[in-house]
Amino acid sequence: MKRRALVSVTNRDGLVELVTALIQSNYEVVATSGTARTLQVSGIQVTSISEVTGVAELAGGRVKSLHPNIFAGILCDRDSQEEMAELEHSHISPIDIVVVNLYDFASNPTIEAIDIGGTALMRAAAKNHRFVTVLAHPNLYQEFIDSLPLGLSDHRRQELAGIAFATTMQYEMEIARHFAPSLRYGENPHQGGAIVGTCVGIAGAKRIDTNKSKLLSYNNLLDADAAWRAASDHKQSTCAIIKHGNPCGIASGESSLVAFKKALESDPVSSFGGVVAINAEVDENLAKNLSEIFLEVIVAPEFTPRAIEVLATRRELRLLQVDAKKHIPTVTGHFISGGLLLQEIDDVHSDPLDWELVAGDELNLEMMEELRFAWRSIRSVKSNAIVIAKNQATVGIGMGQVSRVDAARLAVSHAGDRAQGAFAASDGFFPFPDGAVELARAGVRAIVQPGGSKRDNEVIESMASMGVTMYLTGRRHFSH
Repeated sequence: MKRRALVSVTNRDGLVELVTALIQSNYEVVATSGTARTLQVSGIQVTSISEVTGVAELAGGRVKSLHPNIFAGILCDRDSQEEMAELEHSHISPIDIVVVNLYDFASNPTIEAIDIGGTALMRAAAKNHRFVTVLAHPNLYQEFIDSLPLGLSDHRRQELAGIAFATTMQYEMEIARHFAPSLRYGENPHQGGAIVGTCVGIAGAKRIDTNKSKLLSYNNLLDADAAWRAASDHKQSTCAIIKHGNPCGIASGESSLVAFKKALESDPVSSFGGVVAINAEVDENLAKNLSEIFLEVIVAPEFTPRAIEVLATRRELRLLQVDAKKHIPTVTGHFISGGLLLQEIDDVHSDPLDWELVAGDELNLEMMEELRFAWRSIRSVKSNAIVIAKNQATVGIGMGQVSRVDAARLAVSHAGDRAQGAFAASDGFFPFPDGAVELARAGVRAIVQPGGSKRDNEVIESMASMGVTMYLTGRRHFSH
């Protein structure tokens, strides 16, 4: 019995070569009307999809592939005798290859450019990739043609399924962006911006109405998300002040007010115009202190009515109330020019009991809590990153440097005399002793870092000779 391929494309690059190779390999090719016409011009005869469905294309051609004869053929489990018998009884042939690409909505953002059948075909074929190969882009055709004598491996079919799901995700993100609420602007005023999501986008956040019309911007939301994550990394009452994606200060305390004051003391100059997140309720007293400086956004799980009244007097300030019980998503990522990078969310909650003491004296419980605070704070700082902390508050932060020694120098310069007896964390290993030496010379008492450098022994020996305690975690926390 011939194997069957379904072809429905808007981008006709490489189409003739692909279909010719399929026919030569004894595939029956089923095509939608526009694709079939392109092939007929080149003298290639294929089966019309209407012959398979028994129904002419409907709704002006919008409905052509959405039919049980198509989707049962794609989704059936070839290992199930029962399912295969059902197909045979219904005179439905399995579909082994699905070649489909989508309307170009980005260039033509209209209702008619929203693809329904194409995305459904891609998702169905990708779901059943154990038996079905899905080709979502012409640049995949030649590899498939070359594989026809022996077939693609199971692993490669799975990768192609991932490409298909990524394609539909990016496509639907573009559509969602078109319909989504607009932001004031993107990263810069000349860039448009929108928020795509089922809510404001930060832990189920809702904006508290303080009779202000100023919209949130792209950067506001990036900073608000970074601030909330930074504050949420700590169990005690914690405040994080964020500017351009990096913390100006992070601090924990016996109350939210204490935490805020300590975070502000970390870098009061840079905190001007920042975004504040607090992992506990904002009451009237805290609100009065918050209102004394210029802030863009405050994020918290709860605001008392009096706190809202106080903060409403600040004309530019926006308030976001988050759902503290809502889990931070487990996946994060970045769009790049060739697609979408995805990764599991970074988790900083490693147990200090698992850390390895490699230099200096073992820390007592109180000191270890100081070092743990520094380590929990490092995830929120862009790489290369160094955090110097004291009394459960950052006192010096070095971020976004291309060398670790420069990050250490920046952290030390911010800390000044506060580095004496403080505790430091590094998001990655020290490639040379110089960065750790900068911290030690400034008076840092203990350092926690991942380890893993070829020169770990040199770094460890330098800290031992300077009387500085050093722990290795075996886990780094780069943030780009």
